[in-house]
Amino acid sequence: MHALSGKPACCWIENAEATNYPPLDGSIHAETVVVGAGIVGLTTALRLLEAGRSVIVLEGLRVGRQVTGRSTAKITTQHRLIYRDLIDTIGIERARDYAEANSAGAQQIKSWIPEHGIACDLEAKPAWSYTRDPTVREKIEAEAEAAQKLGLQAEVFDRAPLPFDTACGLCFPDQAQFNPARYLIGLAAVVKARGGQIFENSRARMTDAASRWRVVTDGGTVHAENVVVATNMTVKSPVGMAHRTQPRSHVAMAFRIDDPAVVDGMFISIEEPTRSLRTGRDAHGPLLIVLGPHFRTGQDGNVAARFVELEDWARAHLPVGDTLWRWCNEDYDTADRVPYAGAPDVEKAPGFYIATGFNAWGISNGTAVGMMIADIIAGRANSWTSLYDPTRPYPDDFHKSGDSQSYVQSLDEIEPGQGGVIVRGDEKIAAVRDETGALRTFSASCTHKGCTLTWNNADRTWDCPCHGSIFAADGSVIHGPAREPLPPVEQ
Repeated sequence: MHALSGKPACCWIENAEATNYPPLDGSIHAETVVVGAGIVGLTTALRLLEAGRSVIVLEGLRVGRQVTGRSTAKITTQHRLIYRDLIDTIGIERARDYAEANSAGAQQIKSWIPEHGIACDLEAKPAWSYTRDPTVREKIEAEAEAAQKLGLQAEVFDRAPLPFDTACGLCFPDQAQFNPARYLIGLAAVVKARGGQIFENSRARMTDAASRWRVVTDGGTVHAENVVVATNMTVKSPVGMAHRTQPRSHVAMAFRIDDPAVVDGMFISIEEPTRSLRTGRDAHGPLLIVLGPHFRTGQDGNVAARFVELEDWARAHLPVGDTLWRWCNEDYDTADRVPYAGAPDVEKAPGFYIATGFNAWGISNGTAVGMMIADIIAGRANSWTSLYDPTRPYPDDFHKSGDSQSYVQSLDEIEPGQGGVIVRGDEKIAAVRDETGALRTFSASCTHKGCTLTWNNADRTWDCPCHGSIFAADGSVIHGPAREPLPPVEQ
C-alpha cells in the first residue's frame, strides 16, 4: 500500500482540549435523556435547559470527537446546489422551511458562541459553490434565483476567488466557519453549568419503555419521560431508518499554508469529483482543509488510494505545504436531501425522538433539528416538524447495501497494520495484524444486522457496507447503528 502523508487524525480534534466527564454509574432520572453529544444532542440539551427542563446526556465515547467534530464545520445555508432541486421536488413552501430552518440554526450557533464565550475560532466567511465547466452556468444562475426566491442572499460571479481557473461561482455572503470540536466542548460546558448532566464512555446498550423510557449502559440506567437518539444513525427507532438512508463517507486532509487569504472563503465544487475547501488554524499557523468526493461506507476496498488522489490534486492546484492530518468522516443521505428528525411514532412511542440523514450539511441542519426537538418537548410550536418528518414517504430502492471488499485467501496476505476477511467454512473472520505482526481475529459480521465488514485500509477501521456502522481495529464500536463490539474468535 502507498505510504500516506499526514497523521491519521482530525485537525479539529487534535487542537481541542480534553474532556473528562464520568461514565454513568447507577440509576438516575431526568425529564429527557439525550443519547449522543454531537451537535444535535447538545443543542437539544441546552435549549431544554434554557426552558427550565432537566436533561441527561449520554456519550458513547468523548464529547466532540465523533461526526460533528470531524466535519468541515461550515456554518452556512449554502448547501451546494440544493434550493432549485428542493423547490422542484418538495415544493416552494417546504423549500422555504428548509431555508428558514438552516438560517435559524446558523444564527443560533453564531449567537451562542459570544453569549457563552465559547473559544472555537469563529470566523465570518462567504460560502461559494463553483464550477470549472462553463456549460453549467445556467444551473448556478437557477440556484441563485431559487435561493433569492426563498429569502436568501445569493449572487452569481464570473469566477470564484480561487488560485486556479473557474468558470462561474455562486456566493452566499455573511456565512461563517469554526472549529466544531471546540464548539461542542464549549457547548457541553454550558450544558453542565446550566445544570445538565453529561456522562462520557457511556454507550447506550438498550432502550425500552414501560411506565417511562429506560436507557441502559454498561454502568447504569437513565429513566426519563423523553428520549432523544442523536447518534448520526439511530441505534433504535420504532420506524426503521436504515433503509430510508444511505451511509456515505469522504476523505479529508489538512495542509500547512503560508497565507490563508489564498482561499478566502468556504468553497465546494458542483461537479464531480467534489472538492471542498476551507481554511483553519492550529497553534503553529494557518491550515487548508481539503475534502474529496463521497463514497458508500464499506463499499470501497482501497480508501487509502482516495487520500493519494486528493493530495495529488491539492498539490497540483493549491499552494500547500506539509500534509499534517488526514481522516475519514461519515454521514447519511436521504432521497429528498432533507434530514429525518422528530417523533417517528407518537402513538406507539410517545416521548421518543430521532435525528439522522443530514446529507453532509449537519451543522446548520443539526442545530435546527435540536432546536425543533427541544421545542416539541417543551410544548412550544415549531413550523419545521413537517419538513423533517421522519415518517414521510421514501423510494423503496434508495438504499444500496454492499458486500465486504476485503476478502483474502490466506492470513499471510495481511500485512502489518492491515486487516482482511477470510472465510472458514460458513464463518467469516475479520483478521487484523498489528505493526509487530501479531494477529487478532473477530467475527466479520456487523453486530447490527450481520453484514460482512470491510477493512478501511486508511483509517484502520472495520466499516459496514450495509448500514454504516464503524468499528475500531480492536472490534470496539466507534459509532452505530451497531451497539455491541465484534466478538473475538479463535484463530
